[in-house]
Amino acid sequence: MKVLFCTDGSKISYNALHNFATWCKDAIVDAICVIDWSFIPDDINIETENFSTNCANIADGILEYTKQEVEKYGLLFGEKIKNCGSVVESIIDQTIKEKYDLVLLGSHGKKGIQKWLGSVSREIAYNNTLSTYITKEENNKKRVLFATDGTDSANYAITEAIENLNLENKEIFLCTVNETPDMLFLDGTLDTNWILSIEKQLQDFSQKTIDNLKDRFRHKNIEIENSIILSGNPAQKIIDFAKNNQIDLIVLGSKCKTKMQDFLLGSVSKRVLENSKADVLIYKDSL
Repeated sequence: MKVLFCTDGSKISYNALHNFATWCKDAIVDAICVIDWSFIPDDINIETENFSTNCANIADGILEYTKQEVEKYGLLFGEKIKNCGSVVESIIDQTIKEKYDLVLLGSHGKKGIQKWLGSVSREIAYNNTLSTYITKEENNKKRVLFATDGTDSANYAITEAIENLNLENKEIFLCTVNETPDMLFLDGTLDTNWILSIEKQLQDFSQKTIDNLKDRFRHKNIEIENSIILSGNPAQKIIDFAKNNQIDLIVLGSKCKTKMQDFLLGSVSKRVLENSKADVLIYKDSL
């Protein structure tokens, strides 16, 4: 697996590396550090002030330290990448130049109105092609929740995770969430028998989804700690379950969407990422 680790030298970014290293079977890790001068007033001449040289030296130091941290955790270090300009654009440009399986980065986990002001982690995660692993804080790196709805994108995420994650001696949780009929439809006068029939079909489908998932893990000799079928708003139920069970990592699948589709429709992965303290690993299914 080839990983692009994005760092600004902060503890938050290295929390992501430390958490991820315990889940990763093996990986080649490239590290990118971007010097963003956009905050500097126009009347400051960065060349005259030797600002560019100082920033470049700082970036070199960050990348060298990153190399040591990557190798300390038994991962292979690939390339040091230093760039200037927009952080988000530089990261995306690098993923275009070089194919990566995953982009790894930390998030400040901002709340309220700050969430809407944008952040590097949010912009990268909402990009329509990049699978991402995002950390907000260092955790126990022990409990992982696979959240599935039985769709192709969820199955793709589980396949990738089983193949690439080190699940040995981890506590594995499985969950799927049924949206209740009163959430699926606006008309409150629907026939009661019809609603009960829909609920029964949803329950049967969810049980089949969980059973199939258990079989997949069983074939890999991976034990399941707990599996559950929940009802309600999928994103909120996943967030609550993760909090109540002290989940360290949530694995989700996401269908690639345009930015407009994502803005209008929202997504489970988006809400979970913004509102859960656990690490979130989002696999993007481009098919």
